[in-house]
Amino acid sequence: MKIRSIKKEALNALRANWGPAVLVTFLVFVISGLVPMFFEVPLSGGFEAWVLQDAPPLGATIVSTLISVLLIPLSIATVWYFLDLARGNSPKVSDIFNPYKELGLGLKIIGASIMQSIFLFLWFLLLFVPGIIKSISYSQTYYLLKDHPDYSVFEAITESRKRMVGYKWKYFLLYLSFIGWGLLSVITLGIGFLWLAPYISTSLGSFYDNHISDTKAELE
Repeated sequence: MKIRSIKKEALNALRANWGPAVLVTFLVFVISGLVPMFFEVPLSGGFEAWVLQDAPPLGATIVSTLISVLLIPLSIATVWYFLDLARGNSPKVSDIFNPYKELGLGLKIIGASIMQSIFLFLWFLLLFVPGIIKSISYSQTYYLLKDHPDYSVFEAITESRKRMVGYKWKYFLLYLSFIGWGLLSVITLGIGFLWLAPYISTSLGSFYDNHISDTKAELE
């Protein structure tokens, strides 16, 4: 499928769902920003000290890191929300909290994120370009974990790398195609990202569904 068709498919999926899609984006943005701050401010000695500090206290840094880890399932569940949207499954806003209802699933998501980060860190130590290529190779890991919850973390990462053979350049171009919209969103002081993020995420979900998922693989 051509990039233009992928984006058109995403827009069709969003046509009657812009409200919930923007709400999901806003909720994730607020939770990701306010929850860490809620814990960091008291540990930093109050709001004024938190704003003026050159470096956060060790305790605040540790807590902030732990919270960031705990929020990983939320960000991945958001990816799954937009995949369901691309598939026409009419997901609910509350679905983004589902990984917190299943401890095993949440831990697997966190494990996959940590392992990916380690692998990419090592690749970027070599050179920037190999790091970018590998980040694209691993990009389908979370989609595969959704469709194959029986996969281990390493199986999902390996399967993503295998299935992205021949599709990495197209995936890269798909991302590049949103640069113009990104610039327009900056002009709106970032407000436009509330609509751009769902557009990008649903397009990426459509890319997976048309090129990487088992259904597509069987047809090919």
